Amino acid sequence: MLKIGSLEKLVHELNRLPGVGPKTAQRLAYFILRTPEYSGQLQAALHQVAASVHLCRRCFSYTDAEDLCRYCTDTGRRDDLLCVVEEPSDIARVESSGAFRGRYHVLHGAISPLDNVAPQDLKIRELLERIDAGLAGGEPKINEVILALDPDLEGDTTVLYLAQRLAQKDLKATRIASGVPIGSDIDYVDDRTLGRALENRVEL
Repeated sequence: MLKIGSLEKLVHELNRLPGVGPKTAQRLAYFILRTPEYSGQLQAALHQVAASVHLCRRCFSYTDAEDLCRYCTDTGRRDDLLCVVEEPSDIARVESSGAFRGRYHVLHGAISPLDNVAPQDLKIRELLERIDAGLAGGEPKINEVILALDPDLEGDTTVLYLAQRLAQKDLKATRIASGVPIGSDIDYVDDRTLGRALENRVEL
C-alpha cells in the first residue's frame, strides 16, 4: 500500500475545506511550510476552537460563552422577532445588512430527502418548542418568524414544512424576498430567479 507523505496529507486535508480546490490547497500548504510561526498559531487556534466553542443553548449558533451566545444575551434586540437560518454563518450575513435586530434560530441544515436529511435531523423540534414556550408565557412571545433560508430546492422544501407547522400558531410567518439582484442585468438572470422576482413583486 502506497504511503501518503506528510505534505500530500496536508494538501488533501486543506482540499476538503469548502471552496478550496487542489491548487489553492497546495498554495496554502506551502505557505504554512514557509512560515513556521503561522503553523503554530493555526494549531493553537484549532485546539482552542475545539476546546471552547459549542452550540448556544437557545439559538444553536456557535459560541465560546458559557451558556448563551452574544445574540441571545444582547438586551438591545427585539424578543418578538425570530429569524430562522440554515447555518450559523448565515447570521453574519443577516447582521451585515443592518436591517434586523431580533433573535435567531439555527436549523443546522435544510430538509433534503436525497441526502437523507429529515426534519428530525434539524433543530426544528427545538424551534417549535421555543415558539410554544413563548405562547405559553414561559419565554418572551414571538410575534413573527422570518424564514431566511436559501432559495433552492432544499430551502423551499424546508420553508413549506415549517409553514405547515407554524400555520396553527398565533404568529406571523414570513420568508425573505428573493429575485433579481440589485445592479444586475435582466438578460443574464436565470428563469428560476426571474420567476421568483415576479412572484415577489411589490406595488409602486
